[in-house]
Amino acid sequence: MSATGILATGAYVPKQIVTGADVAGPAGVTPEWIERKTQIVTRRYAAPDEATSDLAAHAAEQALDRAGLPATALRYLIVSTSTPDSPQPPTSYLVQDLIGATGAACFDINVVCSGFVYGLALARALVAQEPGAHALVVAADVYSRILDVTDRKTVVLLGDGAGAALVGPVATGGFLDFELTSHGSARGLIRVDAGGSRMPATHDTVDNGDHLFRMNGRGVRDFVMDNVPGAVRTLVERTGHRLADVGHFVPHQANGVLLSELVTRSGLDHAQTHRTLEAYGNTGSASTALALEAADSGGHLTDGDLVLLAGFGGGMSLGAALLRWTGTR
Repeated sequence: MSATGILATGAYVPKQIVTGADVAGPAGVTPEWIERKTQIVTRRYAAPDEATSDLAAHAAEQALDRAGLPATALRYLIVSTSTPDSPQPPTSYLVQDLIGATGAACFDINVVCSGFVYGLALARALVAQEPGAHALVVAADVYSRILDVTDRKTVVLLGDGAGAALVGPVATGGFLDFELTSHGSARGLIRVDAGGSRMPATHDTVDNGDHLFRMNGRGVRDFVMDNVPGAVRTLVERTGHRLADVGHFVPHQANGVLLSELVTRSGLDHAQTHRTLEAYGNTGSASTALALEAADSGGHLTDGDLVLLAGFGGGMSLGAALLRWTGTR
């Protein structure tokens, strides 16, 4: 396989800023409680006329503009989301039409909060075997549409956003390896029960709130601590590196308190951990992509840096990527 890496990043968050005070009352908590438990100060909600494809298209266009690549030059367009515009057609086809990527083969993936990393792994495999090809990975979610405003375990955490990464050939460095694992036995920790073939949407399911997002927060925390540190260590060591070599850690922005513990448990206190959750909250599949774009556009990543990405969430799933940054400016 030829060397492939990230050539450009992009991001988009909706304009509406939602504060702790906005969500605290219906959830039966205070803004102070939210910040203490999550370290999230604000999050963004999509406008009534915005859907997942709209957010994804904005992020996609920014990545393409930064790379100086026309959308028509894309060979693949991968959209990661667990909140599609509709069950059919795939959201990626809507994004294709919005950005004019007429030559791209498009598909969606749903690995919930690990989806961005899974998408990068797929893009790398496709591009590495097709010299000169480019793949755009876009992760986007609009969780505000499926939140129970009275559920303090979820409404205080989640927001909307999109992030993108253009994957293509690089002279040196780029992706070194991936670690992808799935744990279906823990699928009940994060779920949306209704709206599929097992429990189609009915008046009763809507009245019962079965189409809303549910999460076992304590169970998720235990899953993360039991699985993520070992997975990232395995990945780093398999590439012939040590954890001490990692310069940047870009994790899924699940919860600020959890992230602080995860960094220590993973032996990454020395690395620069990139966080956007204070401003954007947990944006699902988009969160790792948004954090990577913030690190990139903020000038924190330089050519040759060893960067570790980690996504984890519903499924339960885990995806980690190690890459040698090649510079996107």
